[in-house]
Amino acid sequence: QVQLEESGGGSVQAGGSLRLSCSMIGRTHYTFGWVRQAPGKEREAVAIISRGDIRPFYAESVEGRFTLRQDIAANTLHLLMTNLKPEDTAMYYCAAARPAAGSCHDMTTYTFWGQGTQVTVSS
Repeated sequence: QVQLEESGGGSVQAGGSLRLSCSMIGRTHYTFGWVRQAPGKEREAVAIISRGDIRPFYAESVEGRFTLRQDIAANTLHLLMTNLKPEDTAMYYCAAARPAAGSCHDMTTYTFWGQGTQVTVSS
């Protein structure tokens, strides 16, 4: 069984920074990363990394502002979010999928989910 333990998040003013962390317990070499869901919207993949990837996938809306850092020894991902915008406000979920399970844009790809952490950006 895979467990995902999240930390980080919170409230910040526009232009500020936050860091989210997710530790995966029970498996290695899974695809995992961050998915977010804003009020009234569908979940969207934000930053995802798979084994063998040269670079992570980033949603176009966060490219250049969010950076995924992987601590392989600790099996932990850190999402460094800079220059945050009010439209980044959402519940952020750590999500994990078995290798080659499917598209990172398809939420059914992910088998395991963290409990979610709120990120609120005020203007």
